Amino acid sequence: MAVNTCLPLYEPGRDVTAKALTAVIGKRVVAIAGNGSVPNPLVAHAAAAAKAFGVAAYDAPAGDEVPIIRGGIVPIKAAAAITANAEVEVGAAGQVIPKAAGIAVGYAIFDAANGADCFVHFYN
Repeated sequence: MAVNTCLPLYEPGRDVTAKALTAVIGKRVVAIAGNGSVPNPLVAHAAAAAKAFGVAAYDAPAGDEVPIIRGGIVPIKAAAAITANAEVEVGAAGQVIPKAAGIAVGYAIFDAANGADCFVHFYN
């Protein structure tokens, strides 16, 4: 019999149900925003240049549960023009911009215009 078995709370690349600390908008990058309660982490839009937890699957008001996409190729709202294969980071309000000094969260699969959805190969 196994003793002190490690069972993952989440598997890599799997969606996670989180609780929104503040209202979140779908297709925006979110980050851990405080101490939630197992199994639902607490999230809010990621700050500019910050690390990411995932992407909100849809709009959710504060206090509601929301699925967080943690991998794959996902549409994320662009806050600047982005070219295919360019690495992206978090810009204002959880949108993506071309990587500058922040943490890369993925790379664009296609060109995207400012304000359009950018299909991002998300690193998480």
